[in-house]
Amino acid sequence: MARYVFITGGVVSSLGKGLAAAALGALLQTRGYKVRLRKLDPYLNVDPGTMSPYQHGEVYVTEDGAETDLDLGHYERFTGVPARGSDSVSSGRIYWTVITRERRGDYLGATVQVIPHVTNAIKEFIVNDAGDADIVICEIGGTVGDIEGLPFLEAIRQLGNELPRGHCAYIHVTLVPYIPSAGELKTKPTQHSVRELRAIGIQPDALLCRSDRPIPPEARRKIALQCSVREDAVIPAIDCDTIYEVPIRYHEAGLDDVLLEAFGIGDAPAPQLGTWEEIVERVKKPEGEVTVAIVGKYTGLIDAYKSLYEALTHGGIANRVRVNLEWIDAEAFAGEVPDDRLQGVNAVLVPGGFGERGAEGKIAAVTYAREKGLPFLGICFGMQLACIEVARNLAGLDGASSTEFGPCRHPVVGLLTEWEKEGELQRRRADDDLGGTMRLGAYPCLLAPGSLVHDIYGAREISERHRHRYEVNINYKPLLEEAGLRFSGMSPDGRLPEIIELPSHPWFVGVQFHPELKSRPFAPHPLFAAFIGAALEQSRLV
Repeated sequence: MARYVFITGGVVSSLGKGLAAAALGALLQTRGYKVRLRKLDPYLNVDPGTMSPYQHGEVYVTEDGAETDLDLGHYERFTGVPARGSDSVSSGRIYWTVITRERRGDYLGATVQVIPHVTNAIKEFIVNDAGDADIVICEIGGTVGDIEGLPFLEAIRQLGNELPRGHCAYIHVTLVPYIPSAGELKTKPTQHSVRELRAIGIQPDALLCRSDRPIPPEARRKIALQCSVREDAVIPAIDCDTIYEVPIRYHEAGLDDVLLEAFGIGDAPAPQLGTWEEIVERVKKPEGEVTVAIVGKYTGLIDAYKSLYEALTHGGIANRVRVNLEWIDAEAFAGEVPDDRLQGVNAVLVPGGFGERGAEGKIAAVTYAREKGLPFLGICFGMQLACIEVARNLAGLDGASSTEFGPCRHPVVGLLTEWEKEGELQRRRADDDLGGTMRLGAYPCLLAPGSLVHDIYGAREISERHRHRYEVNINYKPLLEEAGLRFSGMSPDGRLPEIIELPSHPWFVGVQFHPELKSRPFAPHPLFAAFIGAALEQSRLV
């Protein structure tokens, strides 16, 4: 039977609960345990699919097509365990489930209440579909004291009583701030946060104390005394130079030993941290550096491109170089790109996105990269705009655009209305709800022999994750090919363009999918490894 770890947070948001869960999962893996990680979010959206990236960061898409919180990206990157739709749930989805059951009459006329009906639904989600995991790590979104999070805290409190002894543990992530005017770290926020948690009925087994500097022994003793935890269970979580150093630091601080002791496990294998030490070594001691320009519309919030940021870092790990990123707002230029905006960069990347805002700036960036011979990678919307750029400037199709922006003379990109998934025909209409109606999740793609991407992947067939409503119009394929574009990746039925290249260019690739979602620090995605490799070659030409 699986054991369960519940990670809560207090004092303030953005303390890094997701990273803590991911790093703990990776650390437990090095000790031989199979892990599964889950996220419970208190917001009323059914999922984050319709949220603005500025509200909640990127939407992370799983293999089975679920739109989830960006923390699931952390989970996958650290553990390599593919997340599923059953690993992410929100209050909205829980209440939807409960109300649907009530309408069906499943509760046999009972008065439906938060306790027990909502909390039972939460507990079902936590314990179901755990597979062969030895330890399931569940992160509770928000902070202790939030009204909307109370049903989740009540549910995990109940589980602590219902699971067998030694099968449940609680870790609380809190803040130990440094007050410059006092010249010391303050433990009172942690004390109050734990008091709030204990008032709900949850006694933490360990505290992860976030701080920007070492926490003195006397402060740890004070926290242990006031919060009723052992001193060795007050774990300093100090800021690291790279997030991939966190599993190593957690082990040094004793987090894994404290947790296994809470589970009554005394004979666990020693951790094997060699892979993480190698990753940290490559990040901290690069043998060179490259600069990549990312021309997007959400560049004011890096979390909107979290997986992309990490995948580029992984590309740097693969090539032993530091990757410097220039975040450029696509609205900064709607026509020709001034040389001083992209001067000195070694590659250009245009990421995914939705809507017309910033589209012309992205197209201008594609033109710049194509004409200057800079390595270019277009992802999802970036690939579509690359096709539009080629249609306008190489194929001579004036008015080439996307129907996403309105009626146009040459709809090089159009709304996807039907496609096949696992042998079943999927249909969508322009007036469908926004949530969950895109081409989502993993789809196969066949690569053209002899193409650049065929060489990069070293395979004839690949599988990548999608999230989009619009596709490159297959009817324009002959005209674009005549202009020099190569369709080097297609859906197995030959109807949906997946990858495009410009053979006349040193390195020019556009992909309809999101390769960043499958990149790992210990297994960098081949496209990002090749892209950063091309940027490195370009830097040597300067």
